[in-house]
Amino acid sequence: MEISPDNIVYWQAGPVVINATLVFSWLVMVILVVAAWVTTARISPSRDVSRLQSIFEALVSTIRDQIRDTAQQDPRPYLPFIGTLYLFIALSNLLTFVPGYHAPTESLTTTAALTLCVFLAVPIYGIWQRGVVGYLKHYIEPTPLMLPFNVIGEVSRHFAMAVRLFGNIMSGSLGVAILVSIAPLVVPIPLHLLGLLVGQIQAYIFAVLALVYISSASRPGDEEESGPQEPSAKAS
Repeated sequence: MEISPDNIVYWQAGPVVINATLVFSWLVMVILVVAAWVTTARISPSRDVSRLQSIFEALVSTIRDQIRDTAQQDPRPYLPFIGTLYLFIALSNLLTFVPGYHAPTESLTTTAALTLCVFLAVPIYGIWQRGVVGYLKHYIEPTPLMLPFNVIGEVSRHFAMAVRLFGNIMSGSLGVAILVSIAPLVVPIPLHLLGLLVGQIQAYIFAVLALVYISSASRPGDEEESGPQEPSAKAS
């Protein structure tokens, strides 16, 4: 039993390794791109729309409304990044019911890469909305003595995001595999359903945390005190 899809190697030539993490990450990306292309290629402004377009419109509207409620800001700047982040993680976790599939989020390299994207997005959005000086100023608030602590806090909270997502998805899959080996006729269906639910919850938590960090960095200094608070991680 492989603990991480990184250990499942399909092809290797010297330092070039094609493992399950890489293969299924690209599979998820291809599915999202194809679904978006098919939907937008036949998009119609009339009421007579396809079922696929209706599903995507409802999904985008839900994500947009959630961003507005959480960030208390215009959701349009955040929708492309946060929406893509959520859909990638949610679909990665949802496909675990397919035999032979290994969720990329079971790999620490994938969750670290997703967290790195968030880590880079925070200053990009912050500088875009507040300017270089305005963004960097929050590192020395309320006093310049807080600079090292604010920097450490910035790094540690992103590290925690990567470990939280990886730990929850990997431990869930590992637990299912162990119990299935013990009681293969009784355990699989309920545990797989529970695993799918946990995977969707983790996708939501990761996306909301990313939104909170980005929107907080983008909000003008005089609005930060009334800004959104980091959501509880009890569900994780």
